[in-house]
Amino acid sequence: MPDPNNRHPENVPGRYYVDDTCIDCGLCPSTAPDFFRRHDEGGYSIVYRQPVTEVEVGLADEARLGCPTESIGNDG
Repeated sequence: MPDPNNRHPENVPGRYYVDDTCIDCGLCPSTAPDFFRRHDEGGYSIVYRQPVTEVEVGLADEARLGCPTESIGNDG
């Protein structure tokens, strides 16, 4: 379960975030590249843009639900 207290500081503010349990599997950037990307220096993924529309939220949730380490949170 993602922990909002352990979210990576590179995440943009908002309801979606990636925490420090991310293993950089690449699933979220490949599923929803408009919102997730790899943070090269840290070797993990981050949220670089928050979804806004219903369709965008659906894509972000697809990535969240598919995350093998449950590292993606949605505090919305």
